[in-house]
Amino acid sequence: MEKELIINATNSEVEIALLENGVLTELHFQKTSNNFVVGDVFLGQVKKLVPVNMNAAFVDIGHKRDAFLHYTDLGPQIRSLIKYTNSTHSGSNNTYLLDNFKLEQDIVKTGRVDHVLAKKQNILVQVLKEPISTKGHRLTCEITLPGRYLVLSPFNNIVAVSKKIPNQEERNRLSEILESIKPKYFGVIARTAAEGKKVSELQEEMALMLAKWEKIYQKTRGAKPPIKVLSEIDKTSSVLRDLLNDNFNKIIVNDKEIYYNIKSYIESISPDQVKILNLYKDGRPIFDTYGVTRQIKSGFGKTVTLKSGAYLVIETTEAMHVIDVNSGHKVSGINADSEAALLATNIEAAIEIARQIRLRDIGGLIVIDFIDMKNVEHKKELYNIVLDQMSKDRAQHTILPLSKFGLMQITRQRVRPEIKINTSEICASCNGTGKVNPSILITEEIERNLKFIINSRTKDASVQLHVHPYIYAYFTNGLMSIQRKWFFKYFKWIKIYSKIDFHINEYKFFDENQDEIRL
Repeated sequence: MEKELIINATNSEVEIALLENGVLTELHFQKTSNNFVVGDVFLGQVKKLVPVNMNAAFVDIGHKRDAFLHYTDLGPQIRSLIKYTNSTHSGSNNTYLLDNFKLEQDIVKTGRVDHVLAKKQNILVQVLKEPISTKGHRLTCEITLPGRYLVLSPFNNIVAVSKKIPNQEERNRLSEILESIKPKYFGVIARTAAEGKKVSELQEEMALMLAKWEKIYQKTRGAKPPIKVLSEIDKTSSVLRDLLNDNFNKIIVNDKEIYYNIKSYIESISPDQVKILNLYKDGRPIFDTYGVTRQIKSGFGKTVTLKSGAYLVIETTEAMHVIDVNSGHKVSGINADSEAALLATNIEAAIEIARQIRLRDIGGLIVIDFIDMKNVEHKKELYNIVLDQMSKDRAQHTILPLSKFGLMQITRQRVRPEIKINTSEICASCNGTGKVNPSILITEEIERNLKFIINSRTKDASVQLHVHPYIYAYFTNGLMSIQRKWFFKYFKWIKIYSKIDFHINEYKFFDENQDEIRL
């Protein structure tokens, strides 16, 4: 499978699109001003305890809304973490290592939060989930430091290997290596990417993760909470850390700073793959060039049409997400082969549903109403296909077989709000009034405005024109195109760009700094 990562950076955010065999499967957004990312570690302060009903604490981490810390997210070793936090913050602890640290007794699963935490207490916490709806950030005290091959967690001695590594000999090899290289009172998990890696590679990453823990130690000493003591790597590097493998054949980014950051990161984790990184320099929007814009427009509506003519209807309620599979006219009139046709339609729908769940980052309870089938073997085959397609999903999930009503239930880890993109557009020409200027006059209007812009600006100032593809063709086609005539008329080459998301009567002028020229 070929994988491509297309990265579109703007002034306000970074958009990351993951394509698998040319099909958009994941879409990530990161605001450039976002200071509260999943994985960040903070020295926070307990503001409120709610032991009754909620059994949770609210912690100030510097956000406008206090973050939520449930008792079950404290972790069994919370008393050891509190002891370490207090001794490090006061300065009495003079090392980040735990060799001489005495672990405290684990807490019980059925305890109360006010028996463990106190108001105004300082505590190290990690962001577990982004704010969803009216809820603030969700926190955990079970701090984990993920790398490409390993995950390090302090205050325990657990050694584990990813279940996705099936070979028992390899699992035993990794377990022996981890036992030999892990520091005292640090747990470590081998990720799927650790399969086949040398001891030196694992040791090198272990050193990098210990350096992160040392950074937490240094920033906690004498700090005034709330303060961030460790930043998770940016979204782009996070996606690369979790996904980068030999199947990646292209990473394209349109921003120089991000390009060099990614280059430095890849050189540190996989030098052989630096060659797949490319800096995009074309004037056309990067998402348009690689077909991402078109796939976003077609993939985020309420209705998703499949190649066969069948379609999905995706609805979201407060309690769950519901996906209905409809055959349309596909199976109408089929008799002897109807069960086979129903299975084929359901299989096609299952593949698209798995993609849609990843693409929209749908979490919580998902109920799928497949087209009803009577054949038991067909139901088993459909269930196995859903399992196979969802195996590509990095989020934790559970899938139940089809019920007797033909419904399939999926629960999927919810880490951040579902991605919602409104694909409907207000008419750019009429602004919703239902009336537009005659389209035959649009080219004359563009020429009049171009003349005004050129006459009102300095001679060396450049001008760009963005138009609908039809208008683009009208201006650029032919040996003596209108674009070339403008050059002889104004002694200036007017760059014209085709914008597939423009209405036919929509156009915009831009200057050399990519700022829109308002008329």
